[in-house]
Amino acid sequence: MNTAPLSTMPAHAPADHLVIEPSILYFGTPVVLLSTENRDGSFNLAPMSSAWALGQTVVLGVGADGQTAHNLRSRPDLVINLPEPTQWAAVERLAPLTGRNPVPATKAHGCRFEPDKFTAAGLRAEPSHLVRPPRVAECPIQLEASAQRVRTDVSGAFVIVEAAVRKVHAAPQIVVPGTHHVDPTAWSPLIYNFRHYFGLGPELGHSYRTETPSGTV
Repeated sequence: MNTAPLSTMPAHAPADHLVIEPSILYFGTPVVLLSTENRDGSFNLAPMSSAWALGQTVVLGVGADGQTAHNLRSRPDLVINLPEPTQWAAVERLAPLTGRNPVPATKAHGCRFEPDKFTAAGLRAEPSHLVRPPRVAECPIQLEASAQRVRTDVSGAFVIVEAAVRKVHAAPQIVVPGTHHVDPTAWSPLIYNFRHYFGLGPELGHSYRTETPSGTV
């Protein structure tokens, strides 16, 4: 317990915090579009916002009843496509669609079956090099990957996927010339912040481990 006199507390310190019970905890996470292979050889495309990278592994959280989880349990190839902020409307066009037919009861009200997600979103499929699912041509970063572990989370409502990245594709305009580095001043991910879409703001600083110092902050 903090027993410091009130006069010594920082002027900006809040008097207290509110205890809240938000329905979701998407506290500013990147949006990705996952392309996977359906049983009949066609392809599914699904938006999600629970993804983080650990070295060359990307950990994904997807709904247990969705077509993506259904596909990855038996067909582990996938592409992790990262859209930029201007592409939020295409992502939102995918949001009420599912590749499952009939639509699972766990899906949100208004969700409908759509077999051709690429067309519905106004996006173009581009062949991958190492995996069967296609890349999203419009996305500046595309990660060809293979699901190495697919398991149900503790709640039973989601599936946690550990995907090993096999090849990275990046648009030329976001790569530092002559290197393999993504230029953080040229690339901005689409961020999902409590069900609202955002991009990044101006750079505030950089890590001591950066290999691409901007020299501007």
